[in-house]
Amino acid sequence: MDLLLQRPGNHVTIRAMTDQGIRVGEDWYPGPLILSPETIIGTWEVTRIEDLGEQALRPVFELNPEIVLLGTGARQVFLPAELMMAFHTRGIGVEVMSTPAACRTFNVLVSEERKVVAALFPASGGEPPHSMQGSSA
Repeated sequence: MDLLLQRPGNHVTIRAMTDQGIRVGEDWYPGPLILSPETIIGTWEVTRIEDLGEQALRPVFELNPEIVLLGTGARQVFLPAELMMAFHTRGIGVEVMSTPAACRTFNVLVSEERKVVAALFPASGGEPPHSMQGSSA
């Protein structure tokens, strides 16, 4: 899915997303990554959304965002309350959504010159659970 034809100004933007990865500028990233309008962290220690914890979010917090978009893969995965509080206590808004939705939203917020960070897990792979809390439907 192509997302953007041109890169506005000097900002990082997501150009495409496929099952093989996320294209930022001319580079493809097959695994989890963290983006801000000025920064690409292409190697993130967390490889599965189920392993996400406050310590793993440290690189996100260090970018001092006003809002974080957490792309949880092909489907939305809800975070435990204590992890949501890690954002709240720092005064950072967080939106949890599928990775395709997070990629689109990131580009919109970058174009609005917002202080946004996207933490993105690949949309490929198996079906993620509905919730990190282990509840079943």
